[in-house]
Formats: sequence, C-alpha cells, structure tokens
Amino acid sequence: MAGTGNTTKLRRDIGIFGASFLALNSMIGAGIFALPGRIAVNAGLHSPWLFLVIGALFITIVLTFAELSSYYDQTGGPVLYASDAFGSFAGFSTGWAIYISRMTAVAANANVMATYLASLHDVFASDLARGTIITTVTVGLAWANVMGVRDGVRTMAVFTFLKVTPLVLMVLLGLQHVTGATLLPDGAFFFEGFGDTTLLLIYAYVGFETLGITAGETSQPRRTLPKAYVGSMLGTSLLYFLVVLVFVSVIPAENYAGATLVDVGRSIAGPLGAIVITLTAVFSIGGNLSSAILCAPRLTFAMAEKGMLPAWFGRVHAKYATPAHSILFMSSMALILALTGSFVKLALASSVVRLLGYVICIASLPSIRRNADADARRRAFQLKGGYAIPVIALLICFWLLAQSKSESWIAVSILLGIGWLFYAIENWTASE
Repeated sequence: MAGTGNTTKLRRDIGIFGASFLALNSMIGAGIFALPGRIAVNAGLHSPWLFLVIGALFITIVLTFAELSSYYDQTGGPVLYASDAFGSFAGFSTGWAIYISRMTAVAANANVMATYLASLHDVFASDLARGTIITTVTVGLAWANVMGVRDGVRTMAVFTFLKVTPLVLMVLLGLQHVTGATLLPDGAFFFEGFGDTTLLLIYAYVGFETLGITAGETSQPRRTLPKAYVGSMLGTSLLYFLVVLVFVSVIPAENYAGATLVDVGRSIAGPLGAIVITLTAVFSIGGNLSSAILCAPRLTFAMAEKGMLPAWFGRVHAKYATPAHSILFMSSMALILALTGSFVKLALASSVVRLLGYVICIASLPSIRRNADADARRRAFQLKGGYAIPVIALLICFWLLAQSKSESWIAVSILLGIGWLFYAIENWTASE
C-alpha cells in the first residue's frame, strides 16, 4: 500500500517527565471523580480494595505493553505491534479499536467536566451551557495540540500539578476519618453484580497504552516508555486506593449513590473544600482530555503512514510539525459523541473496545519476541517468567469482556465498521 510521502517529520520533544505526565493524565481523568460512589453502592467498604486489586491485576497488562514498547521507536504503538505480528488488517483493527476507545473516552470525560462545572453555579447547569462548555474545551485543546507537541505536554504538566496536589491534600486531611473497620471491613469481598461493577471500574485504569503511540515523538523511547508505564501505574493504583478509602470513610453508606468527591471535600473542609475539589475535577478531566487529544490522532497518523487509511490523515502541519488533520478529525468526532451521549454508556463502550485492542496487542508479543534481532532483545524490557504475565493479562481481558452487555457491543460494532470502511476504501484506491 502507498504511504503518505510526508517530508515534514514529527519531533522527539517528549522526555521521561513528559511521558510520565502523559501516562498519569491518560489514566487519572473522569474515572476517579465519577466512579467511587457508583462502585461503593455495590462494593461498600470493600471499594478501596477492589480498586487496588483491579490495579494489581491490570498491571500484568501494563507490563506486557512495557515490553512491547521497548522494541519500537516509531509512532503508532498498538498499530505496529499487531501489524508486525498478524498483518496489516489486524494492525489496522487494533489501532482503530484503541482510537475509538480514546474518542469515546474524550466524549465521556467532557460530559463529566460539564457536570462538575454545573455544580459550581446554576449558570453552568443549562443544556446550552453544557454544550458550550464541551465545545469550548474540545476545540481549545485540539487547537493547542495542532500548534505543537511541546504545547500539548506543557498543558498536561500544568493539569497534572493542579489535579494531583489537591487530591493528595484531600487524602492527607481525610485519613483522620479512617478507622480499622473501614480499612479492613468485614463481610464477603464478592457481591451481586461484581462483574458489571468491575467492568465499569477499569475505566479508571485504561489509557496507559497511549504512551506507546507517541514513541516517534519520545526521546529514547525504548528506555523511557517502560519506566513511565510501570511507575505511573503503581502511583495511580496507590492514589486511587487512598482516595476511595477516604471516600467510604467520610461519606455515609446511605449517601453513596449520589455522592462525589466534591461531597468529600465539603465534609473535610466545608464550602471551600467543595470548590477546590470541583476545580480539581475540572483540571483532572482537562488533563485527561489533553492527553487523549495529543495521543489518539497519532494512531490515525501512523495508520495513514502505513497506507491503512487515506493519506489525508497522515498530513503533517508544515509549521507546527503535528498531525493536524488527524487531530481535527478526532476532536470533531469526539465532540459529536459528547453532545449526544451519557457518561456511563460512553465509558462502558470505551472499556469494551479498548479490551479488544489489548487482547490483540498481548497476543502479538510471542511473534515480536521471536522476530527481534539479538541487539533488540538485549536492549528490550523483557518480562520474567516467560509468558506467565502475558497469559494472565489475556485471561483478565477475556473475563472482563465476558461481563459486557449487548448495547456496548452494538455501539462498538458500528464504530469498528466505520473504520473498516475507511480501510476498504484505501485498499481499493491503492490497488487502482
């Protein structure tokens, strides 16, 4: 297939701190602000441990991606892994699956941002205000990323500080409310609806895979990315555990269903605490949106470079050296979904389609290991225990996929079908 023939190349402007900001912002977004109450309704005082257990299981997937990333220094991540192992169509399908998962996540998170802003003042609560907020944020972040990857990373660095610092302060102030009963609760860990609850919970952990997507703009990616993968996952899991532990310690059980972290802030520090946590949620979601709009367009860019999508997606801006067309397309589609969908439906669809992409990427590891030359194997971040960790990761993905509902599969099938149509058009055009 034909490539795009670009003469303008992407720049390696992302270092270890930028990669870490990217990973943290990809995971810490709307999930931790929207999910604690929903999870606690079913899991009760076990919610913090459920977050921690899922994080511990999920790290097997993260470790597998860490090794995969250590074999590559090109933009594309999952597209490259699946293409090299299973061929062009598998590579495209995997890349498109990860792509639409990020697109639906942007839409879901934009909805949560509008909801939190609405809690600040009635002026933000109308449908018109909601639409204006979603549109302004999406368009603004798209423009910042078109203007350059450095601007995108700097934006994320600011968001990272503004969202992590208040959450840490909330945890430190809230730990005084933790008792032995809330830290080590009695009763069964498993409960009715455990599978559905877990599938929704993983929305708080997904997004780490975006690190590999930006390898072509990362300095020394084969060394930088594995460190960023592992460090950010461990830090995020611990933060989630502590935040949810404070949530169930401060909020009465009968109020779980309607409570958010804003209520935790209000209980700990009064009206000022509520305002601070509301703004923290807005900054946190903003950082997550920024990382998604930075990373996801690199997937369609990489697929266009490989001749899997029309060359239009692979155009690099002559002045800013960014994949401008891919950024604008992704942002436009996410905006449409955000204005027409709800958080829970979009979050579930995002988790399901992302898990499909994970399965193919994990399954590609044996082929990539086998075909790597001696020097690449020597420098790679190779997992201990042969294929034990990737096999566990696969089993976790399959179990989670088994929990999904038919409406999520219908939405995913439609979005995958759109991608396959693009792929077919490009193949037909290239063969003429």
